[in-house]
Amino acid sequence: MTSIPFFQVDAFVADAPLTGNPAAVMPLDGWLDEPLMQAIAAENNLAETAFTVPSESDDADFDLRWFTPTVEIGMCGHATLASGHVLMTGERVRFATQSGILTVTRAGELLELDMPAAQVEPTKVPELEKALGVTGETFLSRAGNGNAIVLLEDQAAVLSVQPDFAALAKLPYLVSVTAPGDEHDIASRVFATYHGVPEDPVTGSAHTALVPFWAKRLGRDSFTALQASERSGILHCRLEGDRVILGGRCATVIVGNFQL
Repeated sequence: MTSIPFFQVDAFVADAPLTGNPAAVMPLDGWLDEPLMQAIAAENNLAETAFTVPSESDDADFDLRWFTPTVEIGMCGHATLASGHVLMTGERVRFATQSGILTVTRAGELLELDMPAAQVEPTKVPELEKALGVTGETFLSRAGNGNAIVLLEDQAAVLSVQPDFAALAKLPYLVSVTAPGDEHDIASRVFATYHGVPEDPVTGSAHTALVPFWAKRLGRDSFTALQASERSGILHCRLEGDRVILGGRCATVIVGNFQL
């Protein structure tokens, strides 16, 4: 029997454990076969399972891959922050990923994740608005996980969205509905239905597009964001050139071993 260390971490928590987005972090000595990692992620049944191995690169400490219950993805923020929370022994840890080097750094009570910014452009995606059941300005980027943003009037409108998930599952986008927030600068909900996650609790990769999008509209490069899912999560956002810095808190809620 093979035993693999297992950590379940709530990332970008709002104010306490059992908020934010849960991720499984599974440090490995070497990569498992891809179908096995996918099966483990399906067994975990969390938005993402992060697998790491020690990196042979001078630029990174670990190589990192992310799996939803149905597919491997090219970028994930909350599971990277969770991996940093588990693996960091000093002031920073660097991960080599499909999206380049992602760094998690200590910043007081927060961990900060450095990710590439994704710029969006206005577009028309009528099938997206129909699937969401809303009318709003739509923006799209092919960077990251294919970010689509639909701008709504206010936080109440964001909270009231009731998508047709079967229709959303046919559209190859990470979909954010967003508006000015009530207690925080912005509020959003994110649907990763195409990637096997109907509504994601808190989504770092979506904020690679939301941060430059809102920095331009707010006229400043630093602000807080509420992801208004049922679990709720808070992100401390900063735009630095072509990089997005996402700060958040993490809480480890399960420690154990996965048995194969």
